[in-house]
Amino acid sequence: MSRLILVLGDQLSDSLSALREGHRDSDVVIMAEVADEASYVRHHPKKIALIFAAMRKFARHLREDGWDVRYTELDDTRNSGSIPGELLRRADETGATEVIATEPGEWRLIGLLDDMPLTCRQLPDDRFIASHERFETWASGRKALRMEYFYREMRRETGYLMEGGEPAGGKWNYDHDNRKPAPDGIDFGGPMQFAPDDEVEAVLDLVERRFGNSFGEVRPFWFATDRGQARRALSHFVKNALANFGDFQDAMMDDERFLYHSVISGYMNIGLLDPREVCDAVEEVWKSGDVPLNAAEGFIRQVIGWREYMRGIYFHEGPDYPRRNRLNHQRKLPDLYWGGETHMRCLSKAVAQTREEAYAHHIQRLMVTGNFALLAGIDPAEVEEWYMCVYFDAFEWVTAPNTVGMSQFADGGIIASKPYVSSGSYIDRMSDYCGACHYRVKDKTGERACPFNLLYWHFMDRHRDRFEGNPRMAQMYATWDRMKDDRKETVLKEAEAFLDRLSAGEKV
Repeated sequence: MSRLILVLGDQLSDSLSALREGHRDSDVVIMAEVADEASYVRHHPKKIALIFAAMRKFARHLREDGWDVRYTELDDTRNSGSIPGELLRRADETGATEVIATEPGEWRLIGLLDDMPLTCRQLPDDRFIASHERFETWASGRKALRMEYFYREMRRETGYLMEGGEPAGGKWNYDHDNRKPAPDGIDFGGPMQFAPDDEVEAVLDLVERRFGNSFGEVRPFWFATDRGQARRALSHFVKNALANFGDFQDAMMDDERFLYHSVISGYMNIGLLDPREVCDAVEEVWKSGDVPLNAAEGFIRQVIGWREYMRGIYFHEGPDYPRRNRLNHQRKLPDLYWGGETHMRCLSKAVAQTREEAYAHHIQRLMVTGNFALLAGIDPAEVEEWYMCVYFDAFEWVTAPNTVGMSQFADGGIIASKPYVSSGSYIDRMSDYCGACHYRVKDKTGERACPFNLLYWHFMDRHRDRFEGNPRMAQMYATWDRMKDDRKETVLKEAEAFLDRLSAGEKV
């Protein structure tokens, strides 16, 4: 009796546990482009196209490798529209009564597989470095689940950037060296781009036809859609950009969308690249002396630190985590996040880039779009859904903790020891946005005052009971308390007026 081997669109890896468990001579691989997965949030068209194109190429690869692959395209008239529906349809077709799957990366889909009438065995997704059990062992008994300490254990276990049991250079973290502001220019042409072949063009036509009303355009499309291209994109970054990645990873520039960033997170997240091979490539060029330690450490920390930690938190905290709202923020997500006009240049540039590229780097996400949402009191569930909708690398296991925990402090401090909020001065220091902005970043009050300046103090004031005892925020409360009462009254009044205009849908 054959079994069904389920391969999802973010599981495009030969090393997948479900494939290792299967037998080419008897089992049947099931892959399907289904409406439920393409529309449970309004994914960016580029993300849908990336996944569908990569799925089709991976299915062809599996067939060439000897597998019987039953693949359902989105426009197939027999398409049931859901993963469970396709499994049931293929079970009727083959007589199979058992499904072998690698555990999905979202609680939603895990539950759907659990509830099927077929027997479905979900195997661990061991493409990640830390298993659920490993993360739980680390988390057990800890009062605070801080990434830095998890990262150190991952360094010890993997051996990356270690020398004789100690961190290379004598320090675990070189983040202090990785905060240089925007340089005068960038001598890197950006991530490697790939011209769509006929197979990809067919997918682009499909996505344009079916998802033309979603946020963003599918063309131009340049992402890697198979493992060979993804490996070339990794090599291109390591050779041409990694050396400067560390210094400028937090910088933002008006006319430079990629700076020295790799833009390979999506390739790792759908399985075209393995995190270990990425870290191996980075460590190799550090060992050869071609890149400085701060660059190699900063990049490896994002992979075995943040990426693994985010997944660990998501599964540790459970299915309710994406809907937590400890600060009780209720404001609706304003239209400016969907491309509505705004006078704020930093937000306008970040959103325009997101719409056109399905990409923005981590500081644009955290300290521009995320910072503004937190200061303005926007419902974190709406913020999290927006991030799921607009980025090519967005999957709930990584997006929810990054948004709900790190960006919006909606988990009450599980991930972050304090809210990631700042006034306009941080954006001015780390970018060249402010010089051409309608608002004046130096103005603290008045008609042209930077909204980040007003909203920063409004946030601090309205959440004082929660945060004034936080030692990392004590200095800022002391600064607020030294302000004259009439100055504080003006700041709060102008912030309220701005928020009223925001909620009314006016251009701000």
